[in-house]
Amino acid sequence: MSVKPKSKAVTDTSRLSGPEKAAIVLLALGEDHTRIWEALDEEEIKEVSQAMASLGTVSSTVVEELLVEFVSGMSASGAIMGSFEQTQRLLGAFLPPEKVDSLMEEIRGPAGRTMWDKLGNVNEAVLANYLKNEYPQTVAVVLSKIKGEHAARVLGALPEDFALECVQRMLRMEPVQREILDKIEQTLRTEFMSNLARTSKRDSHEMMADIFNNFDRQTEARFIAALEERNRESAERIRALMFVFEDLNKLDPGGVQTLLRAVEKDQLGLALKGASDALREMFFSNMSERASKIMREDMESMGPVRLRDVDQAQMSMVQAAKDLAAKGEIMLAGAGGDDELIY
Repeated sequence: MSVKPKSKAVTDTSRLSGPEKAAIVLLALGEDHTRIWEALDEEEIKEVSQAMASLGTVSSTVVEELLVEFVSGMSASGAIMGSFEQTQRLLGAFLPPEKVDSLMEEIRGPAGRTMWDKLGNVNEAVLANYLKNEYPQTVAVVLSKIKGEHAARVLGALPEDFALECVQRMLRMEPVQREILDKIEQTLRTEFMSNLARTSKRDSHEMMADIFNNFDRQTEARFIAALEERNRESAERIRALMFVFEDLNKLDPGGVQTLLRAVEKDQLGLALKGASDALREMFFSNMSERASKIMREDMESMGPVRLRDVDQAQMSMVQAAKDLAAKGEIMLAGAGGDDELIY
Protein backbone atom coordinates (compact mmCIF):
# COMPACT_ATOMS: atom_id res chain seq x y z
CA MET A 1 0.00 0.00 0.00
CA SER A 2 1.42 3.38 -1.04
CA VAL A 3 1.53 6.15 1.49
CA LYS A 4 0.83 9.69 0.27
CA PRO A 5 3.66 12.00 1.30
CA LYS A 6 2.76 14.71 3.77
CA SER A 7 2.38 18.19 2.30
CA LYS A 8 5.01 20.70 3.29
CA ALA A 9 3.85 23.56 5.46
CA VAL A 10 3.55 26.90 3.65
CA THR A 11 5.80 29.36 5.48
CA ASP A 12 6.90 31.88 2.80
CA THR A 13 4.45 34.20 1.00
CA SER A 14 6.98 35.17 -1.66
CA ARG A 15 6.80 31.67 -3.16
CA LEU A 16 3.03 31.70 -3.48
CA SER A 17 1.28 32.16 -6.81
CA GLY A 18 -1.76 34.41 -7.25
CA PRO A 19 -4.29 31.54 -7.12
CA GLU A 20 -2.58 30.14 -4.01
CA LYS A 21 -2.82 33.52 -2.26
CA ALA A 22 -6.50 33.74 -3.22
CA ALA A 23 -7.07 30.21 -1.94
CA ILE A 24 -5.50 31.02 1.45
CA VAL A 25 -7.53 34.24 1.84
CA LEU A 26 -10.75 32.40 0.97
CA LEU A 27 -9.93 29.59 3.43
CA ALA A 28 -9.27 32.17 6.12
CA LEU A 29 -12.60 33.90 5.42
CA GLY A 30 -14.45 30.59 5.84
CA GLU A 31 -17.83 29.30 4.69
CA ASP A 32 -19.71 32.48 5.64
CA HIS A 33 -18.27 34.18 2.56
CA THR A 34 -19.52 31.78 -0.12
CA ARG A 35 -20.88 34.74 -2.13
CA ILE A 36 -17.29 35.46 -3.16
CA TRP A 37 -17.20 32.09 -4.89
CA GLU A 38 -20.47 32.92 -6.67
CA ALA A 39 -18.77 35.92 -8.27
CA LEU A 40 -16.07 33.72 -9.87
CA ASP A 41 -16.49 32.05 -13.22
CA GLU A 42 -16.00 28.32 -13.77
CA GLU A 43 -12.36 28.59 -14.84
CA GLU A 44 -11.47 30.80 -11.86
CA ILE A 45 -13.19 28.44 -9.42
CA LYS A 46 -11.27 25.52 -10.92
CA GLU A 47 -7.93 27.34 -10.69
CA VAL A 48 -8.39 28.49 -7.08
CA SER A 49 -9.81 25.09 -6.05
CA GLN A 50 -6.80 23.27 -7.47
CA ALA A 51 -4.47 25.59 -5.57
CA MET A 52 -6.52 25.14 -2.40
CA ALA A 53 -6.51 21.35 -2.62
CA SER A 54 -2.72 21.20 -2.84
CA LEU A 55 -1.88 23.82 -0.21
CA GLY A 56 -1.37 21.57 2.76
CA THR A 57 -0.72 23.29 6.06
CA VAL A 58 -0.47 27.06 6.00
CA SER A 59 1.17 28.68 8.99
CA SER A 60 -0.70 31.34 10.91
CA THR A 61 2.11 33.77 10.10
CA VAL A 62 1.53 33.36 6.35
CA VAL A 63 -2.24 33.80 6.76
CA GLU A 64 -1.69 36.96 8.78
CA GLU A 65 0.81 38.35 6.27
CA LEU A 66 -1.55 37.74 3.36
CA LEU A 67 -4.54 39.31 5.10
CA VAL A 68 -2.43 42.34 6.03
CA GLU A 69 -1.17 42.53 2.44
CA PHE A 70 -4.74 42.29 1.17
CA VAL A 71 -6.09 44.97 3.51
CA SER A 72 -3.15 47.35 3.12
CA GLY A 73 -3.30 46.97 -0.63
CA MET A 74 -6.78 48.48 -0.66
CA SER A 75 -5.51 51.91 0.29
CA ALA A 76 -2.93 53.44 2.58
CA SER A 77 -5.73 55.36 4.31
CA GLY A 78 -7.87 52.27 4.82
CA ALA A 79 -10.51 53.50 2.35
CA ILE A 80 -11.46 51.64 -0.80
CA MET A 81 -11.23 53.38 -4.17
CA GLY A 82 -12.79 51.69 -7.15
CA SER A 83 -11.50 52.31 -10.67
CA PHE A 84 -10.72 50.41 -13.84
CA GLU A 85 -7.01 50.57 -13.06
CA GLN A 86 -7.44 49.41 -9.44
CA THR A 87 -9.70 46.57 -10.57
CA GLN A 88 -7.19 45.52 -13.20
CA ARG A 89 -4.33 45.49 -10.68
CA LEU A 90 -6.38 43.50 -8.17
CA LEU A 91 -7.41 40.88 -10.73
CA GLY A 92 -3.81 40.70 -11.90
CA ALA A 93 -2.82 39.36 -8.50
CA PHE A 94 -5.02 36.28 -8.98
CA LEU A 95 -5.45 35.79 -12.73
CA PRO A 96 -3.20 35.47 -15.78
CA PRO A 97 -2.79 38.64 -17.91
CA GLU A 98 -4.93 37.37 -20.80
CA LYS A 99 -7.81 36.57 -18.45
CA VAL A 100 -7.58 40.01 -16.84
CA ASP A 101 -7.61 41.65 -20.29
CA SER A 102 -10.66 39.63 -21.28
CA LEU A 103 -12.58 40.56 -18.11
CA MET A 104 -11.70 44.25 -18.35
CA GLU A 105 -12.74 44.25 -22.00
CA GLU A 106 -16.16 42.88 -20.96
CA ILE A 107 -16.50 45.67 -18.39
CA ARG A 108 -15.37 48.47 -20.67
CA GLY A 109 -16.52 47.46 -24.15
CA PRO A 110 -19.90 46.82 -25.78
CA ALA A 111 -21.57 43.59 -24.67
CA GLY A 112 -20.83 40.38 -26.56
CA ARG A 113 -19.26 36.96 -26.13
CA THR A 114 -16.51 37.32 -28.74
CA MET A 115 -14.68 40.20 -30.38
CA TRP A 116 -16.95 39.85 -33.42
CA ASP A 117 -20.07 39.95 -31.22
CA LYS A 118 -18.73 43.16 -29.68
CA LEU A 119 -18.11 44.74 -33.09
CA GLY A 120 -21.72 43.94 -33.96
CA ASN A 121 -22.78 46.30 -31.16
CA VAL A 122 -20.60 49.17 -32.37
CA ASN A 123 -22.28 51.94 -34.37
CA GLU A 124 -21.50 51.53 -38.08
CA ALA A 125 -20.24 55.10 -38.44
CA VAL A 126 -17.81 54.66 -35.53
CA LEU A 127 -16.54 51.32 -36.88
CA ALA A 128 -16.23 52.68 -40.44
CA ASN A 129 -14.28 55.68 -39.19
CA TYR A 130 -11.73 53.31 -37.65
CA LEU A 131 -11.59 50.81 -40.54
CA LYS A 132 -11.08 53.45 -43.25
CA ASN A 133 -7.49 53.80 -42.04
CA GLU A 134 -6.78 50.05 -42.21
CA TYR A 135 -5.60 47.92 -45.13
CA PRO A 136 -8.49 46.83 -47.40
CA GLN A 137 -7.58 43.18 -46.77
CA THR A 138 -7.90 43.69 -43.01
CA VAL A 139 -11.25 45.40 -43.47
CA ALA A 140 -12.39 42.52 -45.70
CA VAL A 141 -11.58 40.02 -42.94
CA VAL A 142 -13.41 42.09 -40.30
CA LEU A 143 -16.51 42.52 -42.47
CA SER A 144 -16.57 38.81 -43.27
CA LYS A 145 -16.72 38.01 -39.54
CA ILE A 146 -19.65 40.27 -38.56
CA LYS A 147 -23.31 39.92 -39.49
CA GLY A 148 -24.26 40.75 -43.07
CA GLU A 149 -26.70 43.54 -42.16
CA HIS A 150 -24.10 45.27 -40.00
CA ALA A 151 -21.36 44.78 -42.62
CA ALA A 152 -23.65 46.39 -45.20
CA ARG A 153 -24.13 49.48 -43.04
CA VAL A 154 -20.38 49.74 -42.41
CA LEU A 155 -19.62 49.46 -46.13
CA GLY A 156 -22.16 52.19 -46.83
CA ALA A 157 -20.39 54.47 -44.36
CA LEU A 158 -16.92 53.92 -45.90
CA PRO A 159 -15.54 56.07 -48.75
CA GLU A 160 -16.93 54.57 -51.96
CA ASP A 161 -13.62 53.69 -53.68
CA PHE A 162 -12.25 52.16 -50.51
CA ALA A 163 -15.49 50.22 -49.92
CA LEU A 164 -15.37 48.78 -53.46
CA GLU A 165 -11.76 47.70 -52.93
CA CYS A 166 -12.83 45.91 -49.74
CA VAL A 167 -15.69 44.21 -51.59
CA GLN A 168 -13.26 42.95 -54.24
CA ARG A 169 -10.96 41.59 -51.53
CA MET A 170 -13.92 39.83 -49.89
CA LEU A 171 -14.89 38.22 -53.21
CA ARG A 172 -11.36 36.86 -53.69
CA MET A 173 -10.77 35.98 -50.05
CA GLU A 174 -9.66 32.49 -49.11
CA PRO A 175 -9.86 30.94 -45.62
CA VAL A 176 -7.93 33.15 -43.21
CA GLN A 177 -5.11 31.57 -41.23
CA ARG A 178 -5.72 31.35 -37.49
CA GLU A 179 -2.58 33.38 -36.66
CA ILE A 180 -3.69 36.25 -38.89
CA LEU A 181 -7.19 36.22 -37.39
CA ASP A 182 -5.73 36.22 -33.87
CA LYS A 183 -3.51 39.17 -34.75
CA ILE A 184 -6.47 41.17 -36.13
CA GLU A 185 -8.52 40.36 -33.03
CA GLN A 186 -5.68 41.47 -30.77
CA THR A 187 -5.27 44.74 -32.70
CA LEU A 188 -9.00 45.44 -32.49
CA ARG A 189 -8.95 44.70 -28.78
CA THR A 190 -5.97 46.85 -27.89
CA GLU A 191 -6.36 49.72 -30.34
CA PHE A 192 -10.06 50.04 -31.14
CA MET A 193 -12.12 48.63 -28.26
CA SER A 194 -10.00 50.25 -25.54
CA ASN A 195 -10.26 53.67 -27.24
CA LEU A 196 -13.97 53.17 -27.84
CA ALA A 197 -14.55 52.52 -24.14
CA ARG A 198 -12.97 55.86 -23.30
CA THR A 199 -14.95 57.83 -25.87
CA SER A 200 -18.36 56.14 -25.91
CA LYS A 201 -19.82 57.96 -22.91
CA ARG A 202 -23.37 58.94 -23.73
CA ASP A 203 -23.94 62.63 -24.27
CA SER A 204 -25.59 64.04 -21.13
CA HIS A 205 -28.02 66.17 -23.15
CA GLU A 206 -29.12 63.11 -25.12
CA MET A 207 -29.71 61.25 -21.87
CA MET A 208 -31.78 64.12 -20.46
CA ALA A 209 -33.80 64.40 -23.69
CA ASP A 210 -34.72 60.74 -23.29
CA ILE A 211 -35.85 61.43 -19.71
CA PHE A 212 -37.79 64.55 -20.72
CA ASN A 213 -39.56 62.53 -23.43
CA ASN A 214 -41.09 60.43 -20.66
CA PHE A 215 -42.40 63.36 -18.63
CA ASP A 216 -46.05 64.26 -18.81
CA ARG A 217 -46.73 67.58 -20.51
CA GLN A 218 -46.90 69.73 -17.35
CA THR A 219 -43.75 68.25 -15.82
CA GLU A 220 -41.83 68.65 -19.06
CA ALA A 221 -42.92 72.28 -19.42
CA ARG A 222 -42.02 73.00 -15.78
CA PHE A 223 -38.52 71.55 -16.06
CA ILE A 224 -37.79 73.15 -19.44
CA ALA A 225 -38.93 76.55 -18.17
CA ALA A 226 -36.82 76.24 -15.01
CA LEU A 227 -33.80 75.08 -16.99
CA GLU A 228 -34.15 77.95 -19.47
CA GLU A 229 -33.77 80.41 -16.60
CA ARG A 230 -30.52 78.80 -15.44
CA ASN A 231 -29.01 77.49 -18.68
CA ARG A 232 -30.81 78.46 -21.88
CA GLU A 233 -28.26 76.69 -24.11
CA SER A 234 -28.76 73.34 -22.38
CA ALA A 235 -32.54 73.74 -22.49
CA GLU A 236 -32.41 74.39 -26.23
CA ARG A 237 -30.13 71.40 -26.83
CA ILE A 238 -32.43 69.10 -24.88
CA ARG A 239 -35.51 70.40 -26.72
CA ALA A 240 -33.75 69.84 -30.07
CA LEU A 241 -32.90 66.24 -29.14
CA MET A 242 -36.36 65.37 -27.89
CA PHE A 243 -38.79 63.48 -30.13
CA VAL A 244 -42.32 64.47 -29.18
CA PHE A 245 -45.81 63.71 -30.46
CA GLU A 246 -45.97 66.71 -32.80
CA ASP A 247 -42.77 65.47 -34.53
CA LEU A 248 -44.88 62.69 -36.05
CA ASN A 249 -45.91 65.28 -38.68
CA LYS A 250 -42.50 64.62 -40.28
CA LEU A 251 -43.54 61.11 -41.28
CA ASP A 252 -44.43 60.59 -44.93
CA PRO A 253 -47.69 58.81 -45.90
CA GLY A 254 -46.08 55.37 -45.85
CA GLY A 255 -44.73 55.96 -42.37
CA VAL A 256 -48.04 57.30 -41.08
CA GLN A 257 -49.93 54.28 -42.42
CA THR A 258 -47.42 51.89 -40.89
CA LEU A 259 -47.83 53.63 -37.54
CA LEU A 260 -51.63 53.61 -37.80
CA ARG A 261 -51.58 49.81 -38.19
CA ALA A 262 -49.52 49.49 -35.01
CA VAL A 263 -51.70 51.69 -32.76
CA GLU A 264 -54.94 50.75 -31.01
CA LYS A 265 -57.86 52.78 -32.36
CA ASP A 266 -59.03 53.99 -28.95
CA GLN A 267 -55.50 55.17 -28.11
CA LEU A 268 -55.25 56.96 -31.47
CA GLY A 269 -58.50 58.82 -30.87
CA LEU A 270 -57.41 59.85 -27.39
CA ALA A 271 -54.00 61.04 -28.64
CA LEU A 272 -55.52 63.04 -31.49
CA LYS A 273 -57.90 64.81 -29.08
CA GLY A 274 -54.87 66.76 -27.85
CA ALA A 275 -53.11 67.14 -31.21
CA SER A 276 -52.80 70.30 -33.26
CA ASP A 277 -55.27 70.72 -36.11
CA ALA A 278 -52.48 70.21 -38.67
CA LEU A 279 -51.29 66.93 -37.14
CA ARG A 280 -54.84 65.68 -36.70
CA GLU A 281 -55.65 66.35 -40.35
CA MET A 282 -52.44 64.65 -41.45
CA PHE A 283 -53.54 61.42 -39.76
CA PHE A 284 -57.08 61.71 -41.09
CA SER A 285 -55.80 62.24 -44.64
CA ASN A 286 -53.92 58.93 -44.44
CA MET A 287 -57.04 56.98 -43.50
CA SER A 288 -59.80 55.83 -45.76
CA GLU A 289 -62.78 58.17 -45.89
CA ARG A 290 -64.88 55.71 -43.89
CA ALA A 291 -62.19 55.13 -41.23
CA SER A 292 -61.63 58.87 -40.93
CA LYS A 293 -65.35 59.50 -40.45
CA ILE A 294 -65.63 56.80 -37.77
CA MET A 295 -62.59 58.17 -35.94
CA ARG A 296 -64.00 61.73 -35.93
CA GLU A 297 -67.31 60.44 -34.56
CA ASP A 298 -65.55 58.37 -31.88
CA MET A 299 -63.55 61.41 -30.79
CA GLU A 300 -66.69 63.56 -30.56
CA SER A 301 -68.46 60.92 -28.49
CA MET A 302 -65.59 60.85 -25.99
CA GLY A 303 -66.56 64.24 -24.66
CA PRO A 304 -64.07 65.93 -22.29
CA VAL A 305 -61.00 63.78 -21.55
CA ARG A 306 -58.32 64.11 -18.90
CA LEU A 307 -55.09 65.71 -20.07
CA ARG A 308 -53.15 62.97 -18.28
CA ASP A 309 -54.87 60.31 -20.40
CA VAL A 310 -54.15 62.26 -23.60
CA ASP A 311 -50.47 62.59 -22.63
CA GLN A 312 -50.27 58.85 -21.95
CA ALA A 313 -51.86 58.00 -25.30
CA GLN A 314 -49.49 60.35 -27.14
CA MET A 315 -46.48 58.88 -25.34
CA SER A 316 -47.63 55.40 -26.35
CA MET A 317 -47.80 56.48 -29.99
CA VAL A 318 -44.34 58.04 -29.83
CA GLN A 319 -42.97 54.83 -28.31
CA ALA A 320 -44.68 52.77 -31.01
CA ALA A 321 -43.07 55.01 -33.65
CA LYS A 322 -39.64 54.54 -32.01
CA ASP A 323 -40.12 50.76 -31.93
CA LEU A 324 -41.01 50.72 -35.64
CA ALA A 325 -37.98 52.90 -36.40
CA ALA A 326 -35.73 50.51 -34.46
CA LYS A 327 -37.02 47.66 -36.65
CA GLY A 328 -36.33 49.73 -39.77
CA GLU A 329 -40.00 49.90 -40.78
CA ILE A 330 -40.15 53.71 -40.60
CA MET A 331 -37.61 56.50 -40.26
CA LEU A 332 -37.89 59.27 -37.71
CA ALA A 333 -36.41 62.74 -37.94
CA GLY A 334 -35.51 64.46 -34.69
CA ALA A 335 -37.04 67.69 -33.57
CA GLY A 336 -35.55 70.65 -35.31
CA GLY A 337 -33.77 68.43 -37.81
CA ASP A 338 -33.59 68.65 -41.57
CA ASP A 339 -33.57 64.88 -42.09
CA GLU A 340 -35.11 63.72 -45.32
CA LEU A 341 -37.30 60.68 -44.84
CA ILE A 342 -36.74 57.91 -47.37
CA TYR A 343 -38.53 54.57 -47.50
